[in-house]
Formats: sequence, structure tokens, C-alpha cells
Amino acid sequence: MLKLALDDREMQAHLSRLSDRQVRIAGSWALNDTARDVLTHVQGRMDEVFDRPTPFTKNAFTVKGARPDNLTAEVMERPSVGRRHFLKVQESGGARSRTGLEGLLDARLAYDGIITAVTPAGGAKLNAYGNWDTGERNRVLSAVQAQRDTTANTTKASRKRNRKRAGFFVPQAESRLSAGIWKRDADGTISKVLHFTRAMPTYDPRLGFFDGAADVYRAKLPAHLRRTIAKMAARSGG
Repeated sequence: MLKLALDDREMQAHLSRLSDRQVRIAGSWALNDTARDVLTHVQGRMDEVFDRPTPFTKNAFTVKGARPDNLTAEVMERPSVGRRHFLKVQESGGARSRTGLEGLLDARLAYDGIITAVTPAGGAKLNAYGNWDTGERNRVLSAVQAQRDTTANTTKASRKRNRKRAGFFVPQAESRLSAGIWKRDADGTISKVLHFTRAMPTYDPRLGFFDGAADVYRAKLPAHLRRTIAKMAARSGG
């Protein structure tokens, strides 16, 4: 699990000596506000580290809040994040796991070669985040008979009805075309939309989307603590 741990032993030592529950409540508020500042920083770092990170990427982390009886706040991955989330590899380095698309193509595609990984080619339609467009991906899977739901695959009858629509194909082993999926437009023009590779992409260790988080914590916590203690004092008429 990806989790940001910050050294707050000094603050914990001070707060642990406070017997007044109201002050401990104020401390939990301050910790949670600071943790949210850290989360905002981490998400901002993703904008610097990655090219157009998706909402799925930026929302991979959340704040586990502090309570008066447990003065610990954490910035951690959401429980819904799977064990294969690519951020784990991006931060620690190494080869990523196979995606669902790669496993699907390897299992269902009529192809004699080895498909370890796939990446969009120059002819692929990309979305606003630079990833393969979902609509085109589904059309490709249907055309090459690789949909999980076999009823969604393109049939000969549907191809005849849509002769002006681009078709997609996998070159035969003897073809001069490189391994992958290609598009053939109605005018006969072809372009490659997906590369097949035998090697899994690897990443350098620690892209550093946590960098600077400790500095944010140290800079923000004192002001938050002063504010929340004052707020609690005002509530109690102190």
C-alpha cells in the first residue's frame, strides 16, 4: 500500500499531554486540515510528474482523518485502489503488471506471436489525457473478434452494412507490417493503431509525487493548530 508517513513525534508528544478533550478535538481538526493540504500537494505533484494525469490517477489517494482519541492523520491510497495500480510501480520502479486489455488480447486474439504488452501507435485516436480513446478501442476489439462479450464482435453482415467505416486487422506473420493492430480506411489507406511488444514497460524508481509533502506538513500545521484552538476557545467562551 502506498502511504505517506510524516515524522510528527514532537507534536504528538505535546498533544498527548493535553487532558482537555476540547484541545484534542482542535488538534484533530488541525491534523485533518493539514492532511488535506498535503493531499492537494500530492495531486499537484502528479500534474508535474505525469502528462495529463486522469481523474483515476489523481483520485487514487485520500485522507484517513484523525480523531480526538487518535491524533493521527494519513494520506493513503483509497481502499478501492487495486494491488496492481500503476502508481505503485511509478513510485517504486520496476515492470508494471499486465493490463486487462493486454490479457484480453493475448487470450482471445487470433495471433501467432507473443503479446506481452500493448501501446497506442501513431494512428490511434487519443482522449484528452493522451490515452487510447475508449470508443475506438471497443471498435477495434469488435473488429478483431476480441470482445469479452462475443455478441459485441463485428459480423460479416455488419461489415457489409458499414462498408464506409474503417476496418481493423492484425497482419499475418509473413506480412511486412509490424506486429500490432492496423486500421484500413474506406479509401484503402492503412495506419497502425496499436503496437504489440514482447517486453513489459519498466519505470525508473520513485517519480516523486510525494516530494515536498513533509515541507507542506511542517509549514501548514502550526497555523492550522493556532486557528482550531482559537475556534474551540471561542465556542467555549474562553
